Amino acid sequence: MGLFNKKKEETNSCCCVGNCTPKTMAKTEASKSGVGVKVLGSGCVKCKTLENATHEALVELGMDTTIGHVTDFSQIAAYGVMTTPALVVDGKVVSYGKVLTKKEAKTIIADARR
Repeated sequence: MGLFNKKKEETNSCCCVGNCTPKTMAKTEASKSGVGVKVLGSGCVKCKTLENATHEALVELGMDTTIGHVTDFSQIAAYGVMTTPALVVDGKVVSYGKVLTKKEAKTIIADARR
């Protein structure tokens, strides 16, 4: 009996670490729809920096400055995002894995809303 004869233990896991129920998935899908701007991430310094840059960009664009912040990993994963921070405009992921500058955020938001 060697190391190679051991049977691997099967695990059933998913992107939301076992919290996949019809209710949680419906809630996550519902949160993705709609008009608005969201930052996806844990709430770390990078996420807050992205949120601030996005807020300043929205002010300069003369748009609604309300920004949602999604910290729940199952909701973040439902967007297909595995690297945060991420920026979502009107339900569409427009940036991920990068802290945008105000100028970059302004350009991306303006392009997404055309």
